[in-house]
Parts: sequence; structure tokens; C-alpha cells
Amino acid sequence: MSRLFGPVRQNGYVVRDIEAAMAHWIDVLKVGPWFYIDRVKTDWFRHRGQDSPLELSVALANAGDLQIELIQQRNDAPSMYKEFLDSGREGLQHLAFWSTDYQALYDRALSLGYTMGHEGQIGGERGRFAYFDTGAPSGAFAGTVVEISDISGSKGRFFDHVRKCALGWDGTDPIRPVR
Repeated sequence: MSRLFGPVRQNGYVVRDIEAAMAHWIDVLKVGPWFYIDRVKTDWFRHRGQDSPLELSVALANAGDLQIELIQQRNDAPSMYKEFLDSGREGLQHLAFWSTDYQALYDRALSLGYTMGHEGQIGGERGRFAYFDTGAPSGAFAGTVVEISDISGSKGRFFDHVRKCALGWDGTDPIRPVR
């Protein structure tokens, strides 16, 4: 548990092929079911302070209490996901912390000297999220992004549903499209 932000609630993986990534997690790691959103609709999205027309697909599943998020960017809009892929990487891109007091986490990250990479909102003002560059110069945490996410609204209820569906999952209906 982080004494700064609470427990890590999600590991986010940026991938080039979300369908292949889900298949790997299902077939090899036996993680699922996956809740798949082919085209995520954001209320707004900004990369490094500028509006950006991001298009992406997301899949969510839980391994115990840890949520796994797979992200595939579908266009060339500026984002930290695109920066990650353009640097030649694919895989674990961020650790996420969730809160019902989003502004407190946001202010704490800024007070630590973290810089805003991108931020947005899904499903209204209680669906905010922000990704921060940590400034870690080297070592195991270098290049890893910290996300904070507001779960005080419908997103929190959806995340809880994903977690509950993973409990005792028997392998049936492994990919569940979200409309």
C-alpha cells in the first residue's frame, strides 16, 4: 500500500493488439472475464494541456482485487499511450490509484512534483482521471506512469461489478462487450 495514494488498484497495459492480449490473459494466465469497450467515449481528453481527439479500446478484468486494464489506442492523437508505444515499448505502462476524494489525490500528486501527462473524464464530473509523469530518473520505477481515478460515480460501481464477476469465474463467457 502506498502511504501517499492508498493501494494500487489497477495495472494498465498498453498494447498494439487488444484481442491478442485478452486471449493471452484468458488462455495462459486464466484471468477473466474481460469487459471490452471497443470505442471508449470520453467527455473530454487533454494531453499535456491540449485537447486531443483520442480514440481507444479498453478491456478490464480482475486478478483478485487488482484490476488489469488493456488499452489499445486506435488513432494517432497525442497521448501518453502513443508516447509509450512510440518509444518502442508495449506492456505495463501505469499503476492506478482510486479515490472518492479525487481532488485530494490530484493535489497530492502535483505537490510531489509530478507533471500532468494527460487527463480526461468519462461519464460526468465524478469520472475524472489523470496520468502523471513521476520524474523517476532511473531504476525499476523509471518511465512508469501514475494514474489517479475518481470512483465516486458510476465508474466505481462498474469497477466493483468487474471485480465481483471475476470471483469464482469458471472460464465461460470470457469476453463481455460493453455497449
